Amino acid sequence: MDRDNRAALRITTYNIHKGFSQFNRRMMVHELRERLRHLDSDIVFLQEVQGLHLHHASNHENWPEEPQHEFLAEDFWHSTAYGQNVVYDHGHHGNAILSRLPIVGSHNQDVTHLQFERRGLLHCQIALSDGSTAHCVCVHLSLFGRSRIRQMTALADYLDGIAPNGTPLIIAGDFNDWRNRADDVLAQRLGLTEVFGGVAGRPVKSFPAGLPMFRLDRIYVRGFAVERAVVHFGAPWSKISDHAALSAQLVRDAG
Repeated sequence: MDRDNRAALRITTYNIHKGFSQFNRRMMVHELRERLRHLDSDIVFLQEVQGLHLHHASNHENWPEEPQHEFLAEDFWHSTAYGQNVVYDHGHHGNAILSRLPIVGSHNQDVTHLQFERRGLLHCQIALSDGSTAHCVCVHLSLFGRSRIRQMTALADYLDGIAPNGTPLIIAGDFNDWRNRADDVLAQRLGLTEVFGGVAGRPVKSFPAGLPMFRLDRIYVRGFAVERAVVHFGAPWSKISDHAALSAQLVRDAG
């Protein structure tokens, strides 16, 4: 990416499957770190991030001592945020945002609908190089359609109050939205554009990572033009997680 471009920004979203390959066959967190760094993104939105897992730490000799988001970010992304969503007796996991740009505020919004399926929306305010502040939200929505609609509506209600129309906004993550209902809520209420489908098109297929068939993962933006969008699937990505990673190169809208 041309770092001299006007407020150019490269972003990535990835459901990292807690650092394990599909069907939990192999621990892949070290390979994951290398692949993420190869993308050279300014902001990374991660889902299913393992904050703590005592059993994995005992069973895997090279399991990182620090939480996964800190291990992945070390010496590369200098500002991070983690939203703990699911807690169990041996650990917890949630969403994370890694950023080269300063994170000046963060909040994890609980949007749980079904108690057996804990969900949260990690919201960060990130200072951009042009002096503006972008609202960035990392999401991992429910497997159930009714719950997803409630969660997206809650997200729109939340952002309506803190991110006025025209404020730079990025929402990225695993929407589990194979029927593409998110556009009805997010595009219409918040004026967002999906980076692959545009205003009226369809999002890209991203699951499973080996040969994607379902449109689960998304990047929505407002206040940015999309210069390029890429889905990272097949080897080596399919060996790292069950989801493909998505990347987009953005530039701030002149207006």
